[in-house]
Amino acid sequence: MATADRSDDETASESDFNDESDTDGESQSDEETDCQTQVKPCKFYNSGSCRDGDRCPNLHVCKYFLKGNCRYGSRCKLKHSRSEQVPDPSASTNPKLTDGRYYQWQLHNGRCWQDVENDHIIEAQYCLPHTKSIKIYNTPYGAVSIDFNRMRVYGKRLRVRRLDDRNTVWTWYCILRHKWIKYGDKDSKGHASPVQSSEIEKKFQSNPSSSFTFNVGADTFEIKFREMRQVSKQRMRKVTRRPLYRQKAGVRVSQVTSGIQNMSLGTKPQWEFKGQSGRWHVFKHRQGTSTECSITSDDIERQYQQNPSGSLNFTVNRNPYKLDLGAMSQTNLTTQHKRQVRRV
Repeated sequence: MATADRSDDETASESDFNDESDTDGESQSDEETDCQTQVKPCKFYNSGSCRDGDRCPNLHVCKYFLKGNCRYGSRCKLKHSRSEQVPDPSASTNPKLTDGRYYQWQLHNGRCWQDVENDHIIEAQYCLPHTKSIKIYNTPYGAVSIDFNRMRVYGKRLRVRRLDDRNTVWTWYCILRHKWIKYGDKDSKGHASPVQSSEIEKKFQSNPSSSFTFNVGADTFEIKFREMRQVSKQRMRKVTRRPLYRQKAGVRVSQVTSGIQNMSLGTKPQWEFKGQSGRWHVFKHRQGTSTECSITSDDIERQYQQNPSGSLNFTVNRNPYKLDLGAMSQTNLTTQHKRQVRRV
């Protein structure tokens, strides 16, 4: 569920950002590229008329202005507003407000935009930085797969967008050691992050086509908003921007859970426990070792899907443990020692 996953953010220290031993930078799939780089100037608007008007998912801005070579300058009849160069990455469209709700997910069938029922399920998954896509069923168009990063629908002549009430709290993450790390957290050793997520968001709001620069010791890092990359002299990492989940009035956590059970997510959740050193470890059998475990991450996920607030018993090297899914903790039934667990 969203509330448990939202607390699972790993932390980043100065040493984390300066660690060049990882291999999770450029080698990752372009499927994780955020939608800022995908939205293009509307060809119909640039040709003189767009029948979709403000519902159009593309930019109503002069395409030559975006390239920096509009020969008409201030005399151009098309828009040259820099604030319109890059739309809000939550919507795949020019910024629009909801009808009063926190957010609204909509699909466009070629004629009009229509609200998606139970869109709190989509929102809960969109708020997780590692979730690339979601598949929803029982729509008027059959099963619909939504790519969160490019904000588009797979394999159908449909468009998707997310409307916003402009009160969303946006959080920035960087990928490190194959996990999304929230800017601003402390690491397991208590080291402070070199930059806060709110600082990045403030700069992004002022100019979505610019970048944010910060230093760690003698090294300089730049977060390029258009490319959604953090770059330095040594390497490049992907970044993403996702909203903080806000539960709609009248929507219970159990409703979100039951809705998720009817959907197929684009990424497979993974269960981990926190070790003595502060590092997180995946639940695995580890047969033949001193930490041989009777369950795996997949076993826990199956139980979680059946009952997110339930529990299950297991053993580690024949010692009995109890995993409390609601409390996100495991307890050694012999010593009563507890450890944190998480679902990422």
